[in-house]
Amino acid sequence: MIYEIALLPVHSEHIEQFKQAFAEVAPLLKRAKGYGGHMLAPGIESPETFNLIVRWQSLEDHAPGFEASADHQTFMMGLEKFFSEEPKVYHIEGAAITGENLQGQASFFDIATPTA
Repeated sequence: MIYEIALLPVHSEHIEQFKQAFAEVAPLLKRAKGYGGHMLAPGIESPETFNLIVRWQSLEDHAPGFEASADHQTFMMGLEKFFSEEPKVYHIEGAAITGENLQGQASFFDIATPTA
């Protein structure tokens, strides 16, 4: 299991429109092969930068999987007009977040229902 972390810089005057647009394209993400949940939240120090964390079964499910799909193109077309600059995307291993080494404690993805 891996996590995609995307930093999405949004023009400050379009934050509410971005949230609505994300809610409209989120079903495309949710139906992707290997999708396991996501979380979208603005930064506390910089509320115009949204943090999208997506759980994937494998790196290949995200890239090239979802990223090479027509759904990803549509997903990005619905959001890109709100970006103030190019999003930054990176990946981390699942154990870094899941708490698998914390003696049975739940991960935050187990606690929180995936939301947009």
